Amino acid sequence: MVPTQKGQYPHAVPDVLIAADAPGVRNELRSVLSGLPDVTIREVDSGTAAIEAVEEQEPDLVILDFQMGNMGAIAVTLELRLEESGDRLDHVPVLVLVDRRPDVFMVRRSDAEGWLVKPLDPIRVRKAATALLAGETYYDDSYLPSPVVSSVSGGGES
Repeated sequence: MVPTQKGQYPHAVPDVLIAADAPGVRNELRSVLSGLPDVTIREVDSGTAAIEAVEEQEPDLVILDFQMGNMGAIAVTLELRLEESGDRLDHVPVLVLVDRRPDVFMVRRSDAEGWLVKPLDPIRVRKAATALLAGETYYDDSYLPSPVVSSVSGGGES
């Protein structure tokens, strides 16, 4: 799945799969993504159901909640990449919703195309989904600490 031009969706009606065991997360994502033009949204409530849904019909984007039951986002992403490397699935972009800043390390290692740090807001969710659907990446930098500016005096005062 490669976009014809950067910034354009690869299909006329993109298919987005949301995987989260918390109904509130699924509801929030559905509400935000339904505002995008012509998007089909499918939902599952576990990591194993996400793998099965992708195998059944490959979506244009998979959005995974970091913590899901016994198969979370990292395990699902690694499984998708393993199936892709074995030529059993095409490449599917993955956006992971992380709970804490330290979780980003594992998401980077899993080869996901993007991540968002909770709490979610509609603007970042739409920007991330739009970027990944267009074949780009989205790395949420809201987890980065604010830079500290210090003034160093070179006067050698005692």
